Amino acid sequence: MSPIFTPVTSVAPNITKVILAITGGIAAYKSAILARLLIKSGFEVRVIMTAGAQQFITPLTLQALTGNEVHTELLDTKAEAGMGHIELAKWADLIVIAPASANTLARLAMGMADDLLTTVCLATAAPVMVAPAMNQQMWAHPAVQLNVQTLSDMGYEIIEPDSGVQACGDVGSGRLPEPDILLRQVINFKARLTVAQCLTGKKVTITAGPTVEAIDPVRFLSNHSTGKMGFALARACRDAGAEVTLIAGGKVSLMTPLEVKRIDVLSANDMLQAATRSVEAGCDIFIATAAVADYRTRDAAPQKIKKTQDEMTLDLVKNPDILATISHSYPDMFVVGFAAETQDVEKYARGKLESKNLDMIACNDVSRKDIGFASDENAMLVFFANQYQKPPVELEKMSKANIAEHLVNLIGSVLN
Repeated sequence: MSPIFTPVTSVAPNITKVILAITGGIAAYKSAILARLLIKSGFEVRVIMTAGAQQFITPLTLQALTGNEVHTELLDTKAEAGMGHIELAKWADLIVIAPASANTLARLAMGMADDLLTTVCLATAAPVMVAPAMNQQMWAHPAVQLNVQTLSDMGYEIIEPDSGVQACGDVGSGRLPEPDILLRQVINFKARLTVAQCLTGKKVTITAGPTVEAIDPVRFLSNHSTGKMGFALARACRDAGAEVTLIAGGKVSLMTPLEVKRIDVLSANDMLQAATRSVEAGCDIFIATAAVADYRTRDAAPQKIKKTQDEMTLDLVKNPDILATISHSYPDMFVVGFAAETQDVEKYARGKLESKNLDMIACNDVSRKDIGFASDENAMLVFFANQYQKPPVELEKMSKANIAEHLVNLIGSVLN
């Protein structure tokens, strides 16, 4: 029996306690929604509001949303005999300042401690995320940009503002991202802090989803792949420190992971061209999770084929083997394949590992109804090329996100 893979413990304490700090700006209304989203995602939230923030949204609103008292004063005699800022600073696992006004950026950059927010930021050991929001001309001002660079150099995590129409009527960069985007930024930042950075500095190309081979303008050959496994791996590689390019086939409708470059393709030939360009641009690891159609029609009909006869024969030709082409063309690159089989899983997986010159292959039995295509869960057997002298690893049934994390750790263990 193959050994069961056990999860790698986090390299940093789990982030569960978040201080949401709100400063003065019309975008403060988005912070109320963000507070609720953070709580729904399992975070415990306490709120700090500056005097300016309270001109746009009331502390009572945030208290009702979080169930916790909102903190507004630096010298509060009711809070631990006047040392409430120290208690807050020690309590937090993470501080998120959203929105962060130009004034707040300047005071943080100068190391000032003249209100509750700036004092807590100086007194905490927790990481601080800053989401600036202001008029586009203010955002572009050299003084603001200098303050942002200073904060970044000091270790603050800067969330870049969005572009678009602003409350003042101007159009440009400076808008606070929408609450759901801010939540994803927080979750991604948490992952980077708590996941082993085993792929730091590596460039990874991943193929995901099905390919689509046209029969005519309205019909095509394809398969049941949804791309979930490939997208989960893209997130896991990003969280492990890699620069990720994700090539998605067959009109995959999944949301692109933040900070991942996505390229959409349709056919197997399209995917091979995109993969080749990505690898030639610089790539350390190639992961092929896409379910590439084995065959395509020799010539797709230019017009819709009419149903005029009882039988129809399609003239099919073999598609290029993307994985084998890439692995043999770039032998120095670490290449990972996937095998979805319905029988003799280990036999076929080992055969592909050798014939396609792979470093590692993960295979699953898609005849099982509880895992594989369209499912959020999977189970894998993982095999390695002989030169690595690693025994097979069995990943028992779990979420595809967890499977992806384990696969990335296995890749990291081989490379490092």
